[in-house]
Amino acid sequence: MLDKTDILIIGAGPAGVVCALTARKYYPDKRIVVMRNVEKGVIPCGIPYMIKSLKSPDENVLGMASLEKSGIKTVVDEAITVDRKNKTVECKSQEAYGYEKLVLAVGSTPVLPPIPGIEKKGIYPIYKELEYLKNAIEEIKKCKNILIVGGGFIGIEFADEISKIGGLNTYLVELLPNILANSFDLEFSTLAEDKLKAKGVKILTGIKVLEFCGTDRVEKVKLSTGEDIEIDAVILGIGASPDTALALKSGLDLGRGKGIWTDEYMRTIDPDVFAVGDCAGKRDFYTRKDIPVMLASTATAEARIAGANLYQLKVIRENKGTIAIYSTYIDGLVLGSAGLTENTAIKEGFEIVTGHASVKDKHPGTLPLASDIKMKLVFSRQSGILLGGQVAGGFSCGELINLIGVAIQKRMSATELETLQIATQPYLTCAPTMYPIVVAAQDAIGKIYG
Repeated sequence: MLDKTDILIIGAGPAGVVCALTARKYYPDKRIVVMRNVEKGVIPCGIPYMIKSLKSPDENVLGMASLEKSGIKTVVDEAITVDRKNKTVECKSQEAYGYEKLVLAVGSTPVLPPIPGIEKKGIYPIYKELEYLKNAIEEIKKCKNILIVGGGFIGIEFADEISKIGGLNTYLVELLPNILANSFDLEFSTLAEDKLKAKGVKILTGIKVLEFCGTDRVEKVKLSTGEDIEIDAVILGIGASPDTALALKSGLDLGRGKGIWTDEYMRTIDPDVFAVGDCAGKRDFYTRKDIPVMLASTATAEARIAGANLYQLKVIRENKGTIAIYSTYIDGLVLGSAGLTENTAIKEGFEIVTGHASVKDKHPGTLPLASDIKMKLVFSRQSGILLGGQVAGGFSCGELINLIGVAIQKRMSATELETLQIATQPYLTCAPTMYPIVVAAQDAIGKIYG
């Protein structure tokens, strides 16, 4: 039996949910169905905090109430094939759906590196499914020696959370010379490393995992240094790859970065099929190269673009690339990055100048709970256009990096940032005389005109 709908969205993560809600806003008379392949999904960014910060892992469930309130039907099933000619989707349950517009929001799958022994029990990739994660967390808490493979955002957040549990030994192994090396320059990634080391996390950088050893369950790990470490559990935090199996089976194209190819309005080669979120390819804002950015914030931005433009181009997209804007939190330290780092900009061939600021986030800085803020901005030397920025400090940095992201998206110059009009208040912000974005812009201008 064929269940006909107007808009069918496959995937109920942040991208699928936001796309559905946006479509309801712009096309109120359309029938919308959202299909999810698990009964209970989770909020992706909250996964590490299911270990300790949240009272219970169940608090991180990604609910469907907002869809139901908006008259959007949800079904639990798995799409197996898409017949683009007849506009139908066959499912694992043998149900079939007809559609006018189809949105693929199927997300990503954890990277499983070809390390001998990776199939052993006690090794946990990060799947976004509640019951799987609850079981993994329960087992991890029973262990004594835990290895985290990967020093990116999810790896360091897991390390920070696990370090809060007494009696556990936490190791973090990263192949690159520094943790967070793809998103921060050395002076910022060092801040994160120092925080984790102070909490007892043993950080091993520039090291490769060669083998997971044990009988049925992982018991130790062999490293490229020749060292063996006794391990009871392993968390694989080395990233994910776009889930493109359904798209390939349907005859859709992939981009060079292996995500589903889309135009700037998230349309695939089929004008009635869209792709959003982790499964869709990403292109850098300035270089237009394919980049492996998988963020809920990026996914929801794409979802709003697709949801608004399913039938007509109602929202013109001016941001035609991915800024790659991140933030993370480690034991009181907030780190944020947006756009190109200094290292990345130089590798791409940009002639750059950097501006720096070190200020307090309150004024005077002697006020209670005042924190130090460290900021770095990267500009094109000739045009003065902002290419990227990094910030570290207290909670205010979580929004400061968003301000930097807006400045990158609008291609603001150092001069525009130097003359930025801002609101300040002693308890809430840095001093108007020492606002970090302004100070960093002035520092860069001084270097440009010397």
